[in-house]
Amino acid sequence: MTPLLVALAGGLGAAARFTVDGWVARANRTGLPLGTVVINVTGSFLLGLLTGWLLTGAAGDVGAVLGTGFLGGYTTFSTASVEAARLLRAGRGWAALVHAGGMLVAGLAAAALGVWLVAGR
Repeated sequence: MTPLLVALAGGLGAAARFTVDGWVARANRTGLPLGTVVINVTGSFLLGLLTGWLLTGAAGDVGAVLGTGFLGGYTTFSTASVEAARLLRAGRGWAALVHAGGMLVAGLAAAALGVWLVAGR
């Protein structure tokens, strides 16, 4: 049953990513692909919260469904890579570096904050 729930949650995560990306794209006036940044940073934070919760002894199947399923469908490394490559091809090397490097640092910080909020006290 868990694999089916992981697959269903993955589809829901992908739908949530599509929705959030649309919201951010409509509000974005910078010319940078901020939707993927918002998605990956919020996904990292949520995964940090989930990981912290699992470290306190929560059920593992819930972690698989929410972490691997929903958050795996929600976050997207491949889109971030393509966006960075597009910025490079457009001659916007600095923007590509800020986009990729900033997302990496912000994602790690968000995940660490999530773990700390739940399990670090």
